[in-house]
Amino acid sequence: MPASADELVALLDLEDLDVDLFRGRQPETSLQRVFGGQVAAQALIAGARTVDPAFVTHSLHSYFLLPGDTAVPIIYDVERLRDGRSFATRRVVARQHGRPIYYLTANFQRPEEGFDHQDVMPDVIPPEEGIDLAEIFRARGAVSAAASKEWEREWAALDVRYVGDSRRGLPEDPTRPARVRLWIRVNGEIGDDPLQHLAAFTYASDMTLLGSTLVPHGVNVSSPGMQVASLDHTVWFHRPFRADRWWLYDQESPSASGGRGLAVARGFTQDGTLGATVAQEGLIRHRDRS
Repeated sequence: MPASADELVALLDLEDLDVDLFRGRQPETSLQRVFGGQVAAQALIAGARTVDPAFVTHSLHSYFLLPGDTAVPIIYDVERLRDGRSFATRRVVARQHGRPIYYLTANFQRPEEGFDHQDVMPDVIPPEEGIDLAEIFRARGAVSAAASKEWEREWAALDVRYVGDSRRGLPEDPTRPARVRLWIRVNGEIGDDPLQHLAAFTYASDMTLLGSTLVPHGVNVSSPGMQVASLDHTVWFHRPFRADRWWLYDQESPSASGGRGLAVARGFTQDGTLGATVAQEGLIRHRDRS
């Protein structure tokens, strides 16, 4: 996976093959399947490349269909669904080996003024007081020590600091048993192109969501016997922000049932601006219990 901010930017720079047809490269990785955040971010870039630059991304809705092959590039085929005065819509299919592995529909809007309100950011410790996620893995023992090494090797392009979850570190709230808060940023500068920041946020937004669905159950995504996979992914972008500055990822899982967990998250900048809202449902199956 990208080992630096520069490598992340390079990963998101697609190759133009033909009109509305793009190819995304693969990073060096030991992962067995393509990271969902990577295909989502690359698909967003593909769709945006076909839209008038006067429009900005305001939402994406997507489904993960098949595991991606990390050994071959991904082809992104864009369909132009709408080009209106205020909004434009694109559908993107990601393909490998002649089969679709991911579908994304993205909507773009010409910026305008309007009503404005937002939730207040929770009161949390600053990112400098958060715990590096690799330290969390190491504290879990030998099995997670391997996860720690994999984290440091695969996710060096991101800086992630743990704030707390429903079991420890956050104020008690029995009405919401599955909460996790993290500070996240791209680990380096990625320039001033707003699209790169939206794509980098999309890349990172898939990384920890399903972990929040497991908080009340005493397991995590790397626990023995766990089968975890993203099924769908949605992002609404509310206000401009930079992905290479700290943002609070305030995650909550309102429900888990039937082998699936739902997670919803808000992304706040350090000054309290609500930049984005994310929702994802994923497979959270314990093989011993299936």
